[in-house]
Amino acid sequence: MDNPDQYRPLTPEELGGRLSTVPAIAERIGSDPSQWQVREVGDGNLNLVFIVEGPKGAVIVKQALPYVRLVGDSWPLPLYRAFYENNALVRQAQRDPGAVPEVHHFDEAQALIVMEFLSPHRILRRKLIDGERVDGLGSFLGRFCARTAFRGSELSMKSADKKKDVGLFSGNVEIPAITEALVFTDPYYDAEMNHHTEGLDPVVDGLRGDAKLKARVQHLLMKFASNTETMVHGDLHSGSIMSTDRESKVIDPEFVQYGPMGFDLGMLVANFLMAYFSQPAHRSAAELAGYQDWILSVIDEVFATFEAEFRHLWATERTGMLYPAALFEDQGQSSEAACLALLAEIRAEAYGFCGIEMHRRTLSLAHNADFEDIRDTDLKRRLEARNLAMGAELVHTSEALGSPERLLDLARRFNAKDIP
Repeated sequence: MDNPDQYRPLTPEELGGRLSTVPAIAERIGSDPSQWQVREVGDGNLNLVFIVEGPKGAVIVKQALPYVRLVGDSWPLPLYRAFYENNALVRQAQRDPGAVPEVHHFDEAQALIVMEFLSPHRILRRKLIDGERVDGLGSFLGRFCARTAFRGSELSMKSADKKKDVGLFSGNVEIPAITEALVFTDPYYDAEMNHHTEGLDPVVDGLRGDAKLKARVQHLLMKFASNTETMVHGDLHSGSIMSTDRESKVIDPEFVQYGPMGFDLGMLVANFLMAYFSQPAHRSAAELAGYQDWILSVIDEVFATFEAEFRHLWATERTGMLYPAALFEDQGQSSEAACLALLAEIRAEAYGFCGIEMHRRTLSLAHNADFEDIRDTDLKRRLEARNLAMGAELVHTSEALGSPERLLDLARRFNAKDIP
């Protein structure tokens, strides 16, 4: 690569000349860049993403930009986030093999990752908007959340290794700060980059006028900012999952940090609930009920698989300093009650994070295509109002809600409401 110590954003025209000497690319697509086809496909907020195809195959090339792409260079961002994304992908691959794309090459100076090209995978959010189904989706995501949560914690890791890892990822300062502002703070006041659908003002004013709600949100922010239970993906939603009809992979962990065990689970479920509430704008009357029921079944399977896998790991891989067998099984006592209590705590926090994510994706800077693709403004407003109202209910009742079945019943109830 030309002057490898100096960062320069890639362009499709320059990519071949700059990357043709990288063995990871030459081995997988061919060494002659004149035979490569390069397409820039990034539609996210932060990065350049290219598909590079050649005679032997294809790879994805992802390069961090020094600013928020959605806003422009007026909002600078550190390039070091690619370093943390690479480290996150390596750990996720160890903790749940096959769940994330394989990393072929990492160039820290250029903030660049070359990784496995997923095909014929599509972004899950788009599949949900289009009414497509994915076999085993809930089971895959429940296992991913459970394995990464358990194996990234001191339930499994040696305490010294965990603390060293927390120290490594604690350098990823500015990316979590985006979450702390855009997710936990901005939706609840008139922040500069907020925007929402015309006609939602009464609902929004109600949220911002609810002091108990905002106090509960800030309590969960305190947990997010200060709790280092496990390594979290940090931005796990239907746009960071790619799927075929029967296989899925988790992508884009650049918001990685150590945080609460329930955070990824809550963010994920929130995005399925938003897909659920948006469906009347995307499905015919004949298809609507069946597809909404399928989305709820995915949520149910996420929770069921998470808890089953977590309990399995508790029984087979509890080798860290927490809840050691020396205090339970070695004394002839069961640790099952302790496991169930921890799972109940994780689930309650997940419900709270879920409600907050439902708010920020409707009111803060980055909105979901599930709602943004709706052209009928009045319909969009009514569906988003249901989403906001359920989010508030989850924030208020997360500690008392209990089983996932009650969460699904809540979704059905709000789906039938006409909120003025």
